Amino acid sequence: MAKNIKILVATHKKYSMPTDSMYIPIHVGKEGKQDLGYQGDNNGENISSKNPFYCELTALYWAWKNLNSQYIGLVHYRRYFSTKKRLPKDEIKRIKAVLTKEELDSKLNNTDIILPKKRNYYIENLYSHYEHTMHIEPLQETREIIKEKFSEYLPEFDKLKTRTSAHMFNMFIMKKEILDEYCTWLFDILFELEKRVDVSKYDAFHARFFGRVSELLLDVWINANNLNYEEIQVIDIEKVNWLKKGTAFLMAKFMKKKYGKSF
Repeated sequence: MAKNIKILVATHKKYSMPTDSMYIPIHVGKEGKQDLGYQGDNNGENISSKNPFYCELTALYWAWKNLNSQYIGLVHYRRYFSTKKRLPKDEIKRIKAVLTKEELDSKLNNTDIILPKKRNYYIENLYSHYEHTMHIEPLQETREIIKEKFSEYLPEFDKLKTRTSAHMFNMFIMKKEILDEYCTWLFDILFELEKRVDVSKYDAFHARFFGRVSELLLDVWINANNLNYEEIQVIDIEKVNWLKKGTAFLMAKFMKKKYGKSF
């Protein structure tokens, strides 16, 4: 039986989108912005106004509160899941290589969670990488919140200081019941973090720490609950400048130069 699946494509601008009907382009941070012709994250119960700080999580919150579907996923307008072994070099053609509903239906017969293949930092653990590239206070305060409110997750959180790989990008596909449990836990932590850390002391780039902290919390939640999942590769629609990205990574680690923009 075909599954009811909706995957949100978080975007802040017009862009080429997959034609598969399971994908829903969603305009994140739409509140007060010009209409792009996509579903907005600002109707129903929403946190659209928090987008400058929560990034793609405003789309996730909207889906959690307003979307009725058997499975719900989140990807990005320039980043998708794909099962293709050979990918076109042309950016426009790459959009046709994204995961299809037929492929996903088959995979969801064996698992309720799809995650991206782990990113490995090799010479950094996850905690030190965050500390070198971002301001560490939000992550430190997140640990205190978990210690106070969800102490059973603390041992897994503390493994951030030894683990060197993680499922990044806030990308996943989950059965709705599982997504409900994850979002209840995640946003409880993030809303408390919002009370404890003043975003106004950071510039616009570093004030987006809620989205970055949540990337690390996904595996904390998955591992602590011993949940099974299948990994699928992630493809970038646009070319990634790995030289610039790698140089920034090394400068952060060895020269204590924090990131100042996304790569």
